[in-house]
Amino acid sequence: TAGMFLRLLSDIQWRAAHPKWRRMTSSQRSTSTTAEPHPVALPAQAQIVICGGGIMGTSVAYHLSKMGWKDIVLLEQGRLAAGTTRFCAGIVSTARPVSIERKMAHYSNKLYQQLEQETGVQTGYMKTGSISLAQTQDRLISLKRIASSLNVMGIPCEIISPKKVVQLHPLINIHDLVGAMYVPEDALVSSANVSLALATAASQNGVQIHERTSVSHVTVQKGRVTGVETDRGRIQCEYFVNCAGQWAYELGHSGEEPVHIPLHACEHFYLLTHPLKEPLSSSLPTIVDPDGRIYIRNWQGGILSGGFEKNPKPLFTEGRNQLEIQNLQEDWDHFGPLLSALLRRMPGLEALQIMQLVNCPESFTPDMRCIMGESPTARGYFVLAGMNSAGISYGGGAGKFLAEWIVNGYPSENVWPLDLKRFGTLQSSRTFLRHRVMEVMPLMYDLKVPRWDFQTGRQLRTSPLYDRLDAQGARWMEKHGFERVKYFVPPGKDLLDLDHSKTFYKPDWFDIVGSEVKCCKEAVCVIDMSSFTKFEISSTGDQALESLQYLFSNDLDVPVGHVVHTGMLNEKGGYENDCSIARLSKRSFFMISPTDQQVHCWAWLKNRLPDDSNLTMEDVTWKYTALNLIGPRAVDVLSELSYAPMTAEHFPSLFCKEMSVGYANGIRVMSITHTGEPGFVLYIPIEYALHVYNEVMNMGQKYGIRNAGYYALRSLRIEKFFAFWGQDLDAFTTPMECGREFQVKLEKGIQFLGQEALLEQKQNGVYKRFTMFILEDHDTDMDLWPWWGEPIFRNGRYVGKTTSSAYSYTLERHVCLGFVHHFDEKTGEELVVTPDFINQGEYEIDIAGQRFQAKAKLYPFSSLFTQRRRKDEVELSGYQRE
Repeated sequence: TAGMFLRLLSDIQWRAAHPKWRRMTSSQRSTSTTAEPHPVALPAQAQIVICGGGIMGTSVAYHLSKMGWKDIVLLEQGRLAAGTTRFCAGIVSTARPVSIERKMAHYSNKLYQQLEQETGVQTGYMKTGSISLAQTQDRLISLKRIASSLNVMGIPCEIISPKKVVQLHPLINIHDLVGAMYVPEDALVSSANVSLALATAASQNGVQIHERTSVSHVTVQKGRVTGVETDRGRIQCEYFVNCAGQWAYELGHSGEEPVHIPLHACEHFYLLTHPLKEPLSSSLPTIVDPDGRIYIRNWQGGILSGGFEKNPKPLFTEGRNQLEIQNLQEDWDHFGPLLSALLRRMPGLEALQIMQLVNCPESFTPDMRCIMGESPTARGYFVLAGMNSAGISYGGGAGKFLAEWIVNGYPSENVWPLDLKRFGTLQSSRTFLRHRVMEVMPLMYDLKVPRWDFQTGRQLRTSPLYDRLDAQGARWMEKHGFERVKYFVPPGKDLLDLDHSKTFYKPDWFDIVGSEVKCCKEAVCVIDMSSFTKFEISSTGDQALESLQYLFSNDLDVPVGHVVHTGMLNEKGGYENDCSIARLSKRSFFMISPTDQQVHCWAWLKNRLPDDSNLTMEDVTWKYTALNLIGPRAVDVLSELSYAPMTAEHFPSLFCKEMSVGYANGIRVMSITHTGEPGFVLYIPIEYALHVYNEVMNMGQKYGIRNAGYYALRSLRIEKFFAFWGQDLDAFTTPMECGREFQVKLEKGIQFLGQEALLEQKQNGVYKRFTMFILEDHDTDMDLWPWWGEPIFRNGRYVGKTTSSAYSYTLERHVCLGFVHHFDEKTGEELVVTPDFINQGEYEIDIAGQRFQAKAKLYPFSSLFTQRRRKDEVELSGYQRE
């Protein structure tokens, strides 16, 4: 039976091949969860303990041992590969929407290919290729976008016709297809055997592996991991890795210092059949039919087919689950729609004999991306879990990146999209997770057009102005759980149409955002930007200034009332954060960062600020509502409301001052707008928010005031060539690479973090350069729009990708921002990128396989600026985030 076959994978075959392992562990296994004798005692201490013997835990152990670490203990509560890994469908696919996920899957594929030769353990690796089907033009566009990205990574990939699909897989019904994507190097493996092969190699490299050993909790002292308590005793350790899969959430919450790992299990079904009369060839490509919500692969001459239904079944919300994953209860009624889709796609299966309906738990996360990285609250506590049903595809690459993170302090790629610190405690509510994964699981195969939003778990964090703005037609998106306005629907517009305008082409909100941008440039607009992260750092003496001078690249020893734009850099000079810091007094600073920096920035600073009772840091994000007044008439509105002159002579650029606005006192007013347009941001104590907003709107009526949203802000910042952290800037991007040298004070007299790396870049040059592209032969009404992630070509050769883009209503052109690299034509080696290299090239942007000519610029268009800007105002042009 199928159960016997799966059991063989994880039990008999591997142990028979490895008598040494058989001697190390119990000679007899039972499927019960009762305790058994353990011939090998646990060590009293180790450098690192890994919890979980599935694909993730064994991959981390394998890569750590490859990097030279030997004092490693891997603990598994049941048997190796007996969790979700045991039931995994074994499809290794590189066709992923997120760049870092594609890189992980590509590495995994290459690793699994040579693993059998390295370890002697059969992994069942078979390069079959995969075909992703498109039933609609929009689906085909999404596949073309992925294909463009795969091709520039060197992964063979082509868009094929329905006729070619039949040639590659004769049993597929193509009557409703408009095209497909073929990735010939995708593969199939036995997931459990891959895990066992990784464990074999790790064991040969000195890793100690103990089965039937449960971790009860991790001990943390003074914010650092000190040990692990198990049912067989304690192990002292410096590092702990939670690879416990669906149990990761409970394990994270089991200690005195909880580590929040937001994931939740859902039932995942797939079908196994007996072999066909004429058994399927083992080399037939895997079929992914996202519009039908199913995948189909060959399995021992028959097929294995599962999918992601619209009405998933979450389980274990109360935390109850078994030690080892057994096949859960069959539910044919629930699987019915997927079975119908399978029979429509492969009508020849009608008479096929079904062997088994497998039902196993899979873990899903709130944003469909896996979770890796170090806990923000416990140093040395690392996590790798929540694979969203792609564990075998990501296993090799994810294990490699996490091992690098542990050994070197950082991985070799930008993994921020997967970082545990992108979440806060607010995403750890069981109710939130249960509702969100019921949305996430169908989204695995839903068509995701640019700027789509989750619908569950909303209105969790809101500004005091939420109801007021909502009543005025606000349309909302969510960032880090915070509701933010996209744009405002004017009275009389068809709201339903706008809520459902999902397209890769010109969106229905185009004219609405255009009118908001126009108002920002000609009159005055108000944008609620309360979601920004806000910290106050103060001290009794000079401790705050001295610490911040070391942690930030710009000079913060400025007169009281001045605002400084600065990077918070790592040792390599890369941006861990991009922020504004206002000096409130000699010993007090107010720091404004991007919304999704709340957890990451807090942890970064907490781990690096001296442990000094005279130095305090407080998260005041919730204390202040932020109103951004943008436009030439903002100065008039604020002058009348405060009875104070707000002109440049009295209130210079990059200045901060506490003022009265209307009846409210203690409003922090800053002369910045994050867009390059004139204006101010008002940081208002929340109890005054509604009053100040009403006063601003009433006073602004005679100046043409209106509400605006983040889409207008994005258009303004991109046409001004402003980068923002998390999309354009990351931990691998330095100020020298994105034209922000002016935000770095190399000679400020105090050494700062990242200084050596920047001095080296200044001397030797940079290997990528942030560049602005204006599309020249692009029809906004008829052509596909660029969104982000599009390949950039220089003189016909691939040189980089766009990181963000927007339509410029001023230039009446699309503007893309991105990094240009210089690769040696013969060796592929990265060379220094000079301004001449940028300026002398002919550029094209690839949008879903179609290339559009683009003009490259290293500086924004001077004609965009309505007034001559002084040197101190130019600092503004380096600063923007969303």
